[in-house]
Amino acid sequence: MLTWAHPDFIAVGLAAGLGWRLLLKQWWRGGRLGRALGGRARHRGWKMALRVLAGAALLGAALGPALGVSQQPVRTAGKDVWLLVDVSRSMDAPDVAPTRLLRAQAELQVLVAQFPADRLGLIVFGAEAVVQCPLTYDQGAVQVFISTLRTSLLPPGATTLRAPLELVLDRLAPRPGPGTVPVAGPRATALVVVSDGEDFGENLEPALRALGRTGARVYSVGVGTAQGAKIPNPGGGFLLDNRKQPVLSRLREAPLLQLATQTGGQYVTLNNQQNGFGPLLQSLRTMSGTVEQVRTVPVADNRYRYPLAAALLLLALDVALTVTIIRP
Repeated sequence: MLTWAHPDFIAVGLAAGLGWRLLLKQWWRGGRLGRALGGRARHRGWKMALRVLAGAALLGAALGPALGVSQQPVRTAGKDVWLLVDVSRSMDAPDVAPTRLLRAQAELQVLVAQFPADRLGLIVFGAEAVVQCPLTYDQGAVQVFISTLRTSLLPPGATTLRAPLELVLDRLAPRPGPGTVPVAGPRATALVVVSDGEDFGENLEPALRALGRTGARVYSVGVGTAQGAKIPNPGGGFLLDNRKQPVLSRLREAPLLQLATQTGGQYVTLNNQQNGFGPLLQSLRTMSGTVEQVRTVPVADNRYRYPLAAALLLLALDVALTVTIIRP
C-alpha cells in the first residue's frame, strides 16, 4: 500500500500551480520572440514536457512515497522515570487549588510530555503501593493513567513512603523486552515522588541505601502548605479523627527532603505561590548516566530516491536539449 511520509498536498498543489504558471509564461514569451524574429522555435514542446515531468517527479519525491514496511534498528539514549504519586485521603485537601491531587495531576501531564525518548512508569501509594502503569515509551498511556488518579483508588490507612520505594527496587533489575538489546548496564533511573509528606510507615533508611547502590535518584515534590487544610469527606463535612475533631493535614517536608538529599536528587514545592516543576524538569533533563540501547522498530520504506533520480535525469536532458529560435 502506497503511503506518504510528508502528505502536505496543499503545499505541493500550490507549488505545482506556481510552476505551471511560470512554464506557460516562458512558453508564451518564447513563441512571441520566435514570431518577432521571423522563425519557428524547435524542440520547445520537448523541453516543456521534460520540465513538466521533472517538476512532477520533484514534487512526488518531496511527498516521500513509501511502499511497504521494514524493520530498522534505532539507537536511543534515555532513562527510566518512575512517577510515585500519593493518593491518600490527605491529597484531597484544598490548600492547593483546586486540591493537592488535582493540581499535581495537571503538572504531571505536562512533565510526561517532556520526555519522548524516555520510559515512564506510574506507581500510586497510600497505605500500600501499586504499579498503575509499567514502564513504557507510550506517553499517551501514562497520561491516561494520570488522569484517572483518585484518592479512592487504594484502601484507606496510614500512608507509607517506603512501600513505593521498595516497589521500584524490585523492578530495577534489567529486563529487556522484545526487540530490545541492551548495549551496556542498567538504564539510569529517576524517581519523582509527589506527596504531601505524611509518612506513618517504617524507617526509610534501608530503602534509601538500596536505591543509592543502584544509582537511582529521587526527586521529591512537596504538595501542600505549612498552614494545611481540613480534609473534605465525599459525603459532606470533613474527615474526623478519633476524638471526632476535623483532621488538619499539613505539608511535612522532612521525609521528602530526606528522600532527595540521600540519593543526590532534588526537593521542590508545589502550592498556590510556588511551582517547583520547572526546576525539576531542568534537573531531570540534565541527569547524567543514561545508557544507549538498540530497539528494532517498524519503519515505512520511503522510496523518494526513485522520483528524485528521475527528476535529475529529466533536468539533465533539459539542459542538453537546446532550443533553436532561428533556423539557418
